[in-house]
Amino acid sequence: MTEQRIILLTGCSSGIGAYCARALKADGWRVFATVRKEEDLASLEADGIEALLLDYTRPETISATVATVRERTGDRIDALFNNGAYGQTGAVEDLSTDVLRAQFETNFFGWHELTRQIIPLMRKQGHGRIVNCSSILGLIPYRFRGAYTASKFALEGLTITLRMELQDSGIHVSLIEPGPIATRFTANALAKVHEHIDLEGSVHAAEYRRQLRRLDGSGPINKHKLGPEAVYDVLKSALNVSNPRPHYLVTTPAKQGVLLKRLLPANLFYRLMRRLD
Repeated sequence: MTEQRIILLTGCSSGIGAYCARALKADGWRVFATVRKEEDLASLEADGIEALLLDYTRPETISATVATVRERTGDRIDALFNNGAYGQTGAVEDLSTDVLRAQFETNFFGWHELTRQIIPLMRKQGHGRIVNCSSILGLIPYRFRGAYTASKFALEGLTITLRMELQDSGIHVSLIEPGPIATRFTANALAKVHEHIDLEGSVHAAEYRRQLRRLDGSGPINKHKLGPEAVYDVLKSALNVSNPRPHYLVTTPAKQGVLLKRLLPANLFYRLMRRLD
């Protein structure tokens, strides 16, 4: 009888993380899913998922989660899916350094700390899968998303370096670059821009008003936006194939963007990106 595989996922209160946790459970995995808020535990537990509290900005919660998983599984974990993140909207000149630092604490440094604590377990057992949910903005910059873009560019570099360093260890490392996915991500981004950006005092005030219409749903709808099941389709491949890819692009805009960046001269490509809504 095949032994049940064990996976730890982060950012599972909604969206990609919540969908993937339940889909993995249905596919036979033993799932440990983390959330930041205690009130989000119950819905996961009701579906037979072992839910834990983890906040990437609080190292003690990372260590506690790893300790709990180790205790319950006998020091075994087959896969890690780093997913929890948020997006800080705002022009680079309008972002305080503290706001940028907070973006990196959640989207980058916390991921690094959790991954470092998991790797020794995978080395000891001789196998493992590490999948980081990045973004197409980790490959292609987009104006007014400088903080999020910077955090994902950093994640891309760190992840691919890790992949090379773990070659021949039995541990495979991959990145997923989704593009537009239907989640609460934009609602959370809307809250962050109101919290940290002086919208009317900025030289970009008119542009912010237009951008906010996209975030609050009153502007044009992105017809290329897919559901979180599209991310799960590629996550399954990264977890199951014998030689997973370094990069998994999900949506049409993500695939088109990477192709155009490869084909067009840099100046032309960035001018094109500057005109995108």
